[in-house]
Amino acid sequence: MTYSIEEHKHRFAAWAAGSAASVNGCRFKVEQGKEILEAIGLQQLLASPECLPPTDEIDEAHRRWRIGIIETARLRGFCFTHGVAAKLINIYLKAGFACGGYHEHERVCALHPPVDSLLLDELYSQNVGDFRAVWNEARQARWSKFNSEQYEKVVRHIRLALQSKPLWTVEKYWRGYQ
Repeated sequence: MTYSIEEHKHRFAAWAAGSAASVNGCRFKVEQGKEILEAIGLQQLLASPECLPPTDEIDEAHRRWRIGIIETARLRGFCFTHGVAAKLINIYLKAGFACGGYHEHERVCALHPPVDSLLLDELYSQNVGDFRAVWNEARQARWSKFNSEQYEKVVRHIRLALQSKPLWTVEKYWRGYQ
């Protein structure tokens, strides 16, 4: 097998995603996260931003991906929530696209950002979009325990707060780099 940039990007993105999404109550190895991503075919998207769903279809596609990940994880003995599945997907696609030089592509701008407690705490603290109550509700629910409705509500409000800016820009409020 020839080692290609596509395989290199996939391995890096899977490592980053598996590392970020494995949390207390839902621990798994990076290799297991990679296998779960591969089982639903997400690595095929990394070939080009054009492989991503159109912007008006991203939420439905994301829901299908989460359900696929949750089911695949269940078959492997893991209990993933929509929050954990979303974090696995979002970090994977962030590493492959937003941080891979495609940050201005329309489809990449519509990708969901990774959501975690550090982001939610800062959105709450700064009352981003005047949605303090929404951010507080999400903080109390805990991102890693989100069901589909809770997760989608957060993404919907991020979109509203950003007023048509790329969704990855919400990460200016993420303090995990400090």
